[in-house]
Amino acid sequence: MNLRSYLLLDELLKKHPATHKENRAFGLEHPLEQNRPIRQLFLWMEKHISVLRQPCIGDLFSSYVYTVTLILCILVFIIGFFSGIGLLGYSGQEPVNIIYFLAMVVFVPLLTIALAFLSMLKAHKAQNLLVHISPAFWMEKIAERLSYAKRADMKKIKIDPLVGNWLVIERSQLLAWVFSWGLVAALLGAVITKDIAFAWSTTLKVSPEEFYDFVNMIAFAWRDFVPEAVPSLELIEQSRYFRLGEKVDARMIRHASMLGEWWKFLLCSALFYAIILRFGMFLLAKIGLRRALKKSILSQKSAVRLLHEMNEPLIASTADGAEDSLVKTTQGHLQEIKKLNTLYDGVLGWSYSKEEIAVLSDAIGIAASFMLSVGGNNSLANDAYAVSRSYGEMLLCIKAWEPPTMDFIDFVQALSQQADKIIVVPLGTPQEAYQPRSNAVQVWARKLALLQDDKVWLKI
Repeated sequence: MNLRSYLLLDELLKKHPATHKENRAFGLEHPLEQNRPIRQLFLWMEKHISVLRQPCIGDLFSSYVYTVTLILCILVFIIGFFSGIGLLGYSGQEPVNIIYFLAMVVFVPLLTIALAFLSMLKAHKAQNLLVHISPAFWMEKIAERLSYAKRADMKKIKIDPLVGNWLVIERSQLLAWVFSWGLVAALLGAVITKDIAFAWSTTLKVSPEEFYDFVNMIAFAWRDFVPEAVPSLELIEQSRYFRLGEKVDARMIRHASMLGEWWKFLLCSALFYAIILRFGMFLLAKIGLRRALKKSILSQKSAVRLLHEMNEPLIASTADGAEDSLVKTTQGHLQEIKKLNTLYDGVLGWSYSKEEIAVLSDAIGIAASFMLSVGGNNSLANDAYAVSRSYGEMLLCIKAWEPPTMDFIDFVQALSQQADKIIVVPLGTPQEAYQPRSNAVQVWARKLALLQDDKVWLKI
C-alpha cells in the first residue's frame, strides 16, 4: 500500500458506489481474500475506481508530494555537496582537519537517526515535536503555494495524523539520505581533483593511541573486510596537526604521501553511517508508513461497513436438518418442502445473474457444485448447456413476484429429463430478505402442479 492507493481508496469509500447485495456478490467472488481485508478492499477499489472523477484527488495530492519531494531532494543534494566542499576546502597551505568531516558523516547521522527512532515511537501522537521540527514537515507549506485551483483540491484531503506523521518521517529520512550522497560526492570529487593532505587536530588532550582506538571503534563495521580503510597508528601519529605558527610542521611535510590515505577511512565512514544506516532507517520508515496506512484504512467506519457487507450474509441461514422428513403431498401431485439442505449438486437462477445467484445462495445458506444463470436474457443455447450440466438434486431459484411463463415451464420439463430432483425456490426481493409473499407462492404452486411431475418440488 502506498499514499496514492490509500487516498484513492479513501475517496472511493466515501462515494460507496455499490449496494450491499453487489458488495456481498464481490465478496463471494473472492473467498480466498476474506482473511486479508486490505487485499479485499483494494480488489474492490480496482473494480469501482472508474466512478471517480478524473483526475482523482488522490492522484493530484500524490503528484504534489512527488514534485515537492523531488525539488527538495535536488536542493538538499546541492547543499550536501557544497557543505562537503566547504568541509574539505584545501588551500595547499595547511592540511584538512578530518574531525569536521567525521562529525558530519558519523555523529550527525547517529544523532538524527536516534531522534528519528524516537519520533517513530511517538508517531501515534498528533502533536509530535520531533516530527514537526523536521524539514519535510514544511512540504505541505510549500504545496500550499501552488495555484488557487490546486489548493482548493488539496483542502478536500483529510489525512489521518498517524499517516501524516509517518509521511514526514519517511520523507525526512529520504532527504537526509540524499544530503549524505552530496557529502560523498564532494569527498570523491575533492580526492580525484586535488592532492589533499588530511590531518587531525583538537584542543582536547587526546594522545595518538587514544585517537587510534577511537578510529578503530568507528571502523568496526569494515575493519575486517577493508583493513586498508583503517588508519594505522603510524599514520595517526604523523598526521596530528597543531595550529602553531603559519607553516606546516616539517615532519608532516616529510610524510606528505601518507596524509592522503585518510580519504579511504572517510569514504567508508560516510558510506556506512550516512548512507547504509540512513537507508535502513528509510526502509524502516516506509514499513511504518505502510502499516499506518493500513491501520488508518481499517479504522474507518466506511471500510468496516464495506468489509461487513462483503463477508457477512444478507440474512442468517435457517437451513438445518434433512428435507425428506418434511415432505407432504398436495393437489396435482406437487410435493412441497419447508426446509432446504445445505448442499446441492447445482443451483440455477431463472432471470438471475450469476453474481445474484451467489448472493442469494449465501443468504439462504446453501452451497452447490456449480451455479448458472438461466432464462431471462440468456440464450436458448445457454439454457441447453445448463440442462446438460445438471444432475442429481438441482435447486431452481425464481423471482416469486414474477408470474410463471411458458418458457419457464418448458425449461423445467427439459431439466426434469436430466436431473433426478428439481426443487423450485420462490424468492422475494433483497429488501424483503428474500422471503416470498404467500399469495405469490400459491400462483407458482398451482402452475407447477399442472406438470404432475414427481421430480418437481416446491419450497414453501
